Amino acid sequence: MSEKSGSIITVGIITVSDRASVGAYEDLGGPALRVAAEGYGWVVAAEAIVPDEQEAIQEAILSFHSQGCGLILTTGGTGIAVRDVTPEAIRAIMRTEVPGFGEIMRQRSFEITPNAILSRGLAAVVRTSFVIALPGKPKGAVECLSFVRGAVDHAVKLAQRLPTSC
Repeated sequence: MSEKSGSIITVGIITVSDRASVGAYEDLGGPALRVAAEGYGWVVAAEAIVPDEQEAIQEAILSFHSQGCGLILTTGGTGIAVRDVTPEAIRAIMRTEVPGFGEIMRQRSFEITPNAILSRGLAAVVRTSFVIALPGKPKGAVECLSFVRGAVDHAVKLAQRLPTSC
């Protein structure tokens, strides 16, 4: 069965980290998201670690879209540090943003830690892939994904619908 019929979600996971991209820091966020995604019954088809650079983030997202990933999860780069550019990278190539995802992730995370208010996590449609930008901390990334999990299947299905002409 195809992803469009709702049976399988193919996932790409992108870790955004200067240090992890050069091997100076072990990527923990990507593997944590892989476990969570597989726990939801999704198929992780692609993984990458990229530096905190808009072009690298965009190239990874577009590559995973081209590889057929209906859902792309990023972890990292959603804070307010100078190098945190994941939201800007996504917004520059998105078709539409889905504000409710970021709102819920921040609201529910704020109940756990007050620093969650500093997160700029978001969700958007890029071409026909649904992209969710999650925090860099593994626990935060997995928690935020769990907060919005109920709407992900439908969001992926809607993102894959191509516009029809009138």
